[in-house]
Amino acid sequence: MDYSRLILSHLVVQHCQAGGIESVVISPGSRNAPLVMDFTAYPGFKCYSIVDERSAGFFALGIAQQTRRPVALVCTSGSALVNYFPAITEAYYSQLPLVVISADRPERLIDRGEGQTINQKNIFGSHVLGSVHLSDQEPDLYQASNQLHKTFKKAASLWGPIHINVPMDEPLYAVAQEPVDFDFNLLTHDQDFFEQPTEASRLQKVYHQYHSATKKMILVGALPPNSIAKAVVDHWRSDPSIIVLIETLANVHDSDFISGIDQVITDFPMNRMQEFKPDLLISLGGMIVSKRIKKLLRAMGIQCHWHIGIERPNDTFFALKEHINLVPNQFFTGVMEHSYQADSSASQFKSTWLSLKMTRLTGHKSFVSSAPYSDFTVHRTILECLPNHINLQLANSASIRYAQLFEANPTHAIYCNRGTSGIEGSMSTAIGAAISAQETQNRATVFITGDLSFFYDINALWQKYTPNSLRIIIVNNNGGGIFRILPGAKQIKPFETFLETTHSRNASLMASEFGFEYFDAHNLNALKSILESFFNPSSAPRILEVFTPSTLNDQVLNEYFDHLKVNTGTPALKF
Repeated sequence: MDYSRLILSHLVVQHCQAGGIESVVISPGSRNAPLVMDFTAYPGFKCYSIVDERSAGFFALGIAQQTRRPVALVCTSGSALVNYFPAITEAYYSQLPLVVISADRPERLIDRGEGQTINQKNIFGSHVLGSVHLSDQEPDLYQASNQLHKTFKKAASLWGPIHINVPMDEPLYAVAQEPVDFDFNLLTHDQDFFEQPTEASRLQKVYHQYHSATKKMILVGALPPNSIAKAVVDHWRSDPSIIVLIETLANVHDSDFISGIDQVITDFPMNRMQEFKPDLLISLGGMIVSKRIKKLLRAMGIQCHWHIGIERPNDTFFALKEHINLVPNQFFTGVMEHSYQADSSASQFKSTWLSLKMTRLTGHKSFVSSAPYSDFTVHRTILECLPNHINLQLANSASIRYAQLFEANPTHAIYCNRGTSGIEGSMSTAIGAAISAQETQNRATVFITGDLSFFYDINALWQKYTPNSLRIIIVNNNGGGIFRILPGAKQIKPFETFLETTHSRNASLMASEFGFEYFDAHNLNALKSILESFFNPSSAPRILEVFTPSTLNDQVLNEYFDHLKVNTGTPALKF
């Protein structure tokens, strides 16, 4: 087995072993050759070759999303590293552990006119949890090891990206037959290490406050599947003082919860704010997709907001009073075991919200039965026809928003890049996740995307790992249809060219080039017919492109929300 002769490469790779890294995504180069040699020579690593660093970053993020383990990214020096930046920001705000390892020129050659050389120190700034720049000048290996250990620990405990910059001098291709034998022990990384949990005395006070609140709202953002135990769901359902609002990415399900948040709160009656306003707002999970619920809760003037979870909290509603650093199951188990008992049986909070839900659901069903062919009906049809027990990946920005309007299948595991909510990298993430899901869970993946998200990330298809079980569904409305929905956007004179960016492309030739079977549909009957067999096993991955009328979609969506409104003659909060 060939190893590198550069000692810093061995140091980094052995720390990755100690840190529990199993997946390594490598982009080609020369300066990173020692790292490539060692990652492929040391046992325990599964290495992927992805040429485009921007795609590679999101590909790695998809693997981290599925495995819940840190994934290493390895690149050469110069602008290659900068191409990771979109994925790094997504990993930071989605709180997923990526370990970026960049090769660099020796210190003496920085800013000396050398090719493929930029200043790589701390290049990601505040978007990483830690950054280490190793020294190539007779390095103190023990000190370097401690630096690496502390930085790895941040990735494992705080869940986010870190950056390790490794200067490497020539000869880069010098080979050794044995790994370097360090004369000190590498510290073992604890994958379950987190910040110190909330202390017991404080928890007793928190539990008391929880039981004393007669109007509790639990707002659940993005969570991995199976994050919430059945006993916790049962507790939420049985307490009349609790209303639970769940987003599509929450991966939590119950008929007494409000899943179609935007449906329920549209045209919200201002004169009934106090009835619907919680005494205590509890948020769980990651970023909230619904802009409407953010606007409503801010308008209500929430006074007390707690976030429960090991992730970094967001003061989204300008009322964050507590960050309880426990996983939700731990916290709610403590709630249920707490001896304090308040009489919440008389609370009407849950029933008030559920009554509004039923009213809106009646309007929803009425509209769905007669809605014309559009993005709305296409997304509804696709979601209804998906097979059970799949991983569903949703692109930004229209795909996730339409999915929020329909009841999620409880057998699906649903994901979307909502850390920064950008369209770049959605398909790369989906493919990285699909590979991991197929290998570790034997689950197929379906990726639903708009045309711009698909074409923007076409390099995601330029790799050799795509499983045959992957299904990509493109809703092609010939541009960025989401912009037609935004108030006032269409009034801008260069709207179609510079905002909507209309086009006439389709994916048929790209599908052929990258080895996908291609299908297309231009109406609802054709779509339903194709979906009957589209998910069947096949010898190649498949793409289905569904063409929708670009100028009708915003009108249908606006009519949908108008249809949900109940004319009470009272002022309403508009969205």
